[in-house]
Amino acid sequence: MREEIFNMTKQEMKKLRVIDSAISGNVTVKEAAGLLGLSERQVLRLKKGVLKQGAAFITHKNKGRKPSHAISDTMKDKIVALKQSDSYRNANFTHFKEILSGQEGINISYSSVYRVLSQAGICSSKKKRRSKNHHRRKRKEKEGLLVQIDASPHAWFNETIHSLHGAIDDATGEILALHFEKNECLRGYFEIMEQMIERKGIPVNIYSDRHTIFKSPKKEEPRIEQQLKGKQTNLTQFGEAMEALEINLIFARSPQAKGRIERLWETLQNRLPVEFKIHGITSMETANEFLIGYIDKFNEQFTVIPKDPQGAFRELEDGVDLSTVLCIKEQRVVSDGSGFSYGGKYYQVMGKEKPVGLPRGVTITVLNSHKRELKVMYNGVVYGTNYMAQKPKEKALQEPCKETQRIVARPDDDHPWRIPKQKRPRLSYDESDSKLLEALFNSSRAWA
Repeated sequence: MREEIFNMTKQEMKKLRVIDSAISGNVTVKEAAGLLGLSERQVLRLKKGVLKQGAAFITHKNKGRKPSHAISDTMKDKIVALKQSDSYRNANFTHFKEILSGQEGINISYSSVYRVLSQAGICSSKKKRRSKNHHRRKRKEKEGLLVQIDASPHAWFNETIHSLHGAIDDATGEILALHFEKNECLRGYFEIMEQMIERKGIPVNIYSDRHTIFKSPKKEEPRIEQQLKGKQTNLTQFGEAMEALEINLIFARSPQAKGRIERLWETLQNRLPVEFKIHGITSMETANEFLIGYIDKFNEQFTVIPKDPQGAFRELEDGVDLSTVLCIKEQRVVSDGSGFSYGGKYYQVMGKEKPVGLPRGVTITVLNSHKRELKVMYNGVVYGTNYMAQKPKEKALQEPCKETQRIVARPDDDHPWRIPKQKRPRLSYDESDSKLLEALFNSSRAWA
């Protein structure tokens, strides 16, 4: 009897004492029901059971039994071994539960994963922090009204720091684009803008930090040529591209202001390295290919529905070539043969089949896109280019001149040029000066 009471819980021991008091007549059935929070019928049932079976009737009948759906010890050992493996070691408990279901075919609840791993002394790599009370900006009502962009340097694979450029919609939390580069650069941001426009369209606003890629550090007024075009502030290459696409660029004053994408980096820094290990990704090129499919998988799990289903993205106008907008634009002066120097190399402006005859000294705009060949723009028309190993003038000087037969003209022996000066005939006039003046004076042409 004592052993049974010892194995009871505090609640069960309290229940037994009240029932014993009811049996001995110290309390009535109604009073016992009030003390235990049970109905009088349940108190009568407990009295009858204790009188027949003793204190064991109070304990739960499943106590000490193993449930039929309980996780076996073999399965627990397997889960712990998988979590301690090199591929899954850095995965948090939620991500590990998804990996067990998708990669290992083990379908168990998060609470079971947490209990098994916690009993084995394993802690989650991502601990929940105590929430702080702060003002939280509401999401935009429509997708496409505000898109946050940023880059995150991190050891994503091979313990080498790479920068992941990304764009996320403020209304839905949907990842619109991801792209790896060796460091945060204009090329990476042009790439995610192209991905986003091809996937969803052109947003209304872009929300970024105050990096010099987005905001020019020059405080002086723009050049006169820019002011004549209506520009009141100095624009960066990225700013000029956004202006051409009619996208409003908004600058955040703190990382907390663009918390949507900052929390995305926290999630991806915890999940992506594990995914890269699972799929054997060790280079930036293969990582960028993997991200194309991973974006859809991530969005299916984490995207929320906006308040207004009518999106604010707009389609790219027909005839607009993104390679001439999302590119680096620089000015160059045309030299001989419609050529120009760029990046230490010499190029020639080309039409469809032959060089374009541009005047020497005119200014052209070089369009340098990292994905396509070098192009130039002159008077609003885009032309192709042709790389030349050397300038046309240098090429002409180095080529040997064609030998042509020189024709020498020699005068005859009796030509006046061959007569010595002393033997040349002297020319004289028989008429005197007075006669010549008289002839001129009497001439009809003199008075015409």
